[in-house]
Amino acid sequence: MRITLAAVGRLRAGPEADLVSEYLTRFDRSGRPLGLGPTRVAEVEDRKGGGMAAEAQLLRAAVPQGAALWVLDERGRTLDSPDFAGRLATLRDDGTRDLCLMIGGADGLDPELRAEAGFALSFGKMVWPHMLVRVMVAEQLYRAASILAGAPYHRA
Repeated sequence: MRITLAAVGRLRAGPEADLVSEYLTRFDRSGRPLGLGPTRVAEVEDRKGGGMAAEAQLLRAAVPQGAALWVLDERGRTLDSPDFAGRLATLRDDGTRDLCLMIGGADGLDPELRAEAGFALSFGKMVWPHMLVRVMVAEQLYRAASILAGAPYHRA
C-alpha cells in the first residue's frame, strides 16, 4: 500500500527535514516486505492567501485517485502505536492501494475536507506545529512497520 503524506507548507532544510527523511527511508526499507510503501511527500502552498479553503483545494489535488484519506487533527481519535499499526495493516489487507495522510497548515484543515476523511487521527489534545507533526507521522509509520515485522524498535 502506497502512502502519500500531503502537507501544507514547505519543509525547509534543517532538523525536521532530516528527521522526516530518515524515518521515511527507514519505513520504506522495512515496510516494503510487509506491503507498505513507498511513501511520497506532497507539499502544497497557497501563495494567494486564500486560507483553509484554498489549502483544501490544493491538498485534494495531491490525493491519489481512490486513496483512503486520513487527516491529522486535534479533534481526531488518539491511538497507541500498536493500534495505529493495526489500522495500517487492516487497510493493506483489505486491498487498499493508497493511503493519504493529510496535515493542514497553521490554521488546521478546512472543516469540509476534515469531513471527507475516513479517519481523523490526533496526537493528543495539545496542538502541535504542523512541521513537527510531519516528523511524528514519519516516525509512527516506521514504528508501525517495526511492530508489524516483530522488530525490536517498539518496546512497549
